[in-house]
Amino acid sequence: MLGFLTTLTTGVHFLALLYIGLGGFLAWFWPRAILVHIVFALWGVAVNVLPLSCPLTELEDHLRGLQGLGPLPGGFNEYYIYGTLFPREALPVVGIGALALVVFSYLGAYLRWRARGGSTTSDASTMAG
Repeated sequence: MLGFLTTLTTGVHFLALLYIGLGGFLAWFWPRAILVHIVFALWGVAVNVLPLSCPLTELEDHLRGLQGLGPLPGGFNEYYIYGTLFPREALPVVGIGALALVVFSYLGAYLRWRARGGSTTSDASTMAG
């Protein structure tokens, strides 16, 4: 059961990272989603820039500890992403790309919101495009 919970936590962590990078695009269709995404994006930046620990990493490390395993070497990003999904040397370029993606998603959300007349309500006609 602990192994399943650890794996589940890891999966949720990956989903949170995807949401941080891509969640702004949801606001293209659901304008109010931008508020939730701003919180996630600010948290993602804070955890990587300030000496804050991510609660999902803490939970995963706790579950690993209950299994007799040590914490993730270097943390979640270090263990699962750097050197696995992209080379560590590419981190500055990936970071700039991720920031550009979020800015692009926010710009698109703003333009779509403005085209709707500034309404935050979504009905079937605005969902279609």
